[in-house]
Amino acid sequence: MSAYDKVLLARAKGRSTGLSYVEAIFDDFIELHGDRRFSDDPAIVGGIACLNGEPVTVIAMEKGGDMKDKVRRNFGSPNPEGYRKALRLMKQAEKFHRPVVCFVDTSGAFCGLGAEERGQGQAIAENLVEMMDLQTPVISILIGEGGSGGALALAVADQVWILENAVYSVISPEGCASILWKDAKKVKEAAECLKLTAQDMEKLGVVERVIPEEKDFGLIYDRIKTALLETLPDLQTLPADELLQRRYERFRKF
Repeated sequence: MSAYDKVLLARAKGRSTGLSYVEAIFDDFIELHGDRRFSDDPAIVGGIACLNGEPVTVIAMEKGGDMKDKVRRNFGSPNPEGYRKALRLMKQAEKFHRPVVCFVDTSGAFCGLGAEERGQGQAIAENLVEMMDLQTPVISILIGEGGSGGALALAVADQVWILENAVYSVISPEGCASILWKDAKKVKEAAECLKLTAQDMEKLGVVERVIPEEKDFGLIYDRIKTALLETLPDLQTLPADELLQRRYERFRKF
């Protein structure tokens, strides 16, 4: 399967979206809204839930289900208030010693005029800085598209996992082809050059775990839940200074 085939699978209609993972893996999810500065952003869903009886903060990028829902959620492209809401929930998790689990699936942060006027770049940058120093465990899971800084803003984590057919890249293959070759038809070549597949990520050391996919997404939910139950307790036992040092070293190696 080519790299661009993987991109098409990551974007495929009918693929489970972030909220589906939250509802399938966790119990008693309570959604929290708003960034306390401007408004709420339906492209990022977050709140408190339980994992095997233990409280966790869960944050998920949500592309939407039917067309009406996709439009309401801006096709999963967050505005700055979405990133600020996510950061608010992460800081709350830090205060109450809850681990954070993020589900990442976006073609990129929204680049509309309003988003830029409200500080899109600043919101993403603040997340990168604050997540690096967040004194609670963070696991980020790439479940579809991981597009540029818009994805990285929820992926500064102690461990980053990726689904077998998800992708993670600084730019879309279409954007890369248009910039490098001025030719959108070169999209397949661009996808190969970007090294954006889960298998590439594992070879490059960008992710700690590749989660095999099945046609039955219920099996994928079970695998993620099992992995979280295995991993989070070990991270939670680490002293805060050691947790932060490991996170720092993880990203410095790149």
